[in-house]
Amino acid sequence: MVGIVCLSWLALSWPWLSGAVTIPWDAKAHFHPQLQFLADSWHRGLSPFWTPYVFSGSPQVADPQSLIFSPSFALIAALNPAPDFRWSDGAVLGTLLLGALSFVLIFRDRGWHPAGAVVAALAFAFGAAAAWRIQHVGQVLSLGYFAVTLFLLSRALERGSLGYGFAAGLASGFMVLGRDQVALIGVYVLAGLVIAAILMASSPWRAFRTSLPPLLAGTLGAILVATVPILLTAFIAQESNRPAIDFVEAGKGSLHPAALLTGLIANLYGAAGPLADFWGAPSPAWEARFGPLGLYLARNMSQLYLGLVPMGLILTIGIIRGALWRREIVALSVAALIVLLYALGRYTPAFRLLFELPGVSFYRRPADALFILGALLALLGGYLTHLVMTGAAPRARPWQLALEGLIFAGALALALWLAWTVGRIPVATTPLVVAVLCAIVSLGGLVAARGLARRDAALAATFVVAATLVMDLSVNNGPSESTALPPQMYEVLRKDSGNETIALLKRETARTAAPDRRDRIELAAIDFHWPNASLVHELDNTLGYNPLRLGLYSKATGAGDHVALPDQRSFSALMPGYRSLLADMLGLRFIATGVPVEQIDKGLKPGDLKQIARTRDAYVYENPRALPRLLLVTEAQKADFGAILSSGQWPPGFDPRRTVLLDREPPPLPTGAIGQGMATIRDYGTTTVTLAVDAPRGGYLVLNDVWHHWWQVEIDDRPAELLRANVLFRAVVVPPGKSTVRFVFRPLEGLYADIVARLRG
Repeated sequence: MVGIVCLSWLALSWPWLSGAVTIPWDAKAHFHPQLQFLADSWHRGLSPFWTPYVFSGSPQVADPQSLIFSPSFALIAALNPAPDFRWSDGAVLGTLLLGALSFVLIFRDRGWHPAGAVVAALAFAFGAAAAWRIQHVGQVLSLGYFAVTLFLLSRALERGSLGYGFAAGLASGFMVLGRDQVALIGVYVLAGLVIAAILMASSPWRAFRTSLPPLLAGTLGAILVATVPILLTAFIAQESNRPAIDFVEAGKGSLHPAALLTGLIANLYGAAGPLADFWGAPSPAWEARFGPLGLYLARNMSQLYLGLVPMGLILTIGIIRGALWRREIVALSVAALIVLLYALGRYTPAFRLLFELPGVSFYRRPADALFILGALLALLGGYLTHLVMTGAAPRARPWQLALEGLIFAGALALALWLAWTVGRIPVATTPLVVAVLCAIVSLGGLVAARGLARRDAALAATFVVAATLVMDLSVNNGPSESTALPPQMYEVLRKDSGNETIALLKRETARTAAPDRRDRIELAAIDFHWPNASLVHELDNTLGYNPLRLGLYSKATGAGDHVALPDQRSFSALMPGYRSLLADMLGLRFIATGVPVEQIDKGLKPGDLKQIARTRDAYVYENPRALPRLLLVTEAQKADFGAILSSGQWPPGFDPRRTVLLDREPPPLPTGAIGQGMATIRDYGTTTVTLAVDAPRGGYLVLNDVWHHWWQVEIDDRPAELLRANVLFRAVVVPPGKSTVRFVFRPLEGLYADIVARLRG
């Protein structure tokens, strides 16, 4: 059984594992650069807790998508200083295999037929959102840990085992480390299943007492794994750009009821092909016929297909004949129903109630529930396969057979009507024909497997079911534009990339480097996957791709989630364009854009920037006014940073080369301090920046790196006061003479101080 699942997994995963295609979109634009940065940091002996390479500095340790706390990706980073795409793709697919094997063990523990285990495992790993949204790496990892936790938890409760309970806690800890909606829904489902198991026991009180020790052990395991990372994220989130999500906004990510047809007809709406072919809700084609929906979902976010074997059995034997309400499976059935209602969001009254559950209001897209719904439906489909193989499935009465036929015919008719109404019959024809053919093959495979099972040929029956499902899933959920693209498209994200734009930026920043200067670059409107290329190639970038950023930086610079298109580079009051004092203070020296820069910053005038190159990918410009990273000044004044951010107006006559602005009364300098002296960069790491200062009579040392209160500063190994300077940057008062200044990022100490302050306040 395990061997069949592994071979099936290998067959379905081979397009990615072979390197013929790679998991695209977020998997490359966001997550692969994170892996490369993690690997670079560890192999250079640096900490990955802060990166200077995106958004002028970002706290990786608190970012739920940084992969620092993911065991599989952390192991890859430790082993390989330059992991290629197959490594990162393999980690994602391997996590799904781990979850699939967990389902196999659940079935074995219950003595259910191996064919059912194979159906559950393959439908889990290659069905619904696990297949269609595999590029959303963090959510896929949470899904895999959900399956592992479910297996370990079931063993812990059945055996009263502290060991399995503790292991379940560790697995659930890694699940919640995803800090995404899949993890949250997974926690609620697991908690509900535990409560159901206790209440449905013959003696609930005895079951509770028996379950309590393993549950406490599990709680301990989860606390050990997840507490610190979650607290780090929670405190950073308070200072981030993350907006509050209300009930109406969350409802815009609801699953449209018409998407349920994809449970039987995989590519009905053309989600696997070119974007222009997609006609499902909420595409322009759909809204042109049915009116605006106000939904914000990508084309791959509404796909429910698990294979016709599990889905067909759920509709017929499960729902119409009532097998899903058997005592041994009813808790899973109820859980699946509740998760489906949540996924449908604003289209059912249940969403109002579910939205009030703790944590739900942090997330904007109920349709993310399709990850967990797919896992639950996979288990149910596998269980029903077990009933068929063992002859325990309820026999159909004539009216039930008629209703079953009517459901499938009705689904095809509704699909045809929608396609005709929207004017997409040519796009829908092939998926409809494929669905009919797969239904015939799946039915034939089940009949053949049942015949083998009757002759006690369980292995052969399992193999037939596996082959049938592999064929089905490879045809309907196989590589598509949503899940697989040529790796050559992402060549710039390779550590050894020969991309001429990146090579040019590396040469130019090396050319302009100086003892006090470390110039920044900006990558804008080149392509979706470009912003985080700076993480791979160690270029200090003012932008990046990440939905979570420091709120202060976003407000000061206008930096958004990503900048694939010209209109996605928004500016701010304080940084109205590239010709601005804040751009100069950031040391923004080189700007690479996919279109002429005037199409991005319409306020530019001739001579504001100098074009230095035109590569195949980009126009490259130089800003000759960019200031050094270090400034040593002897004047300071208090300023209202909030007012400066809002108005975009610096104090009259402000020159950062002479004066530093502080958010408090300036600490005094030694009497008679004159002269600016000199400051140089001795060592610039990720979480430690060491500077040599020669200030004859002292001064204010300004480091034009993003300020955050988890940074600390030391002068000659003695603590000093970290100052917030010029709205966005760091500063410290240095004594007369020569000294060594170190800025150190200490998030754990900062977190502890924040917790203490919160408890006292």
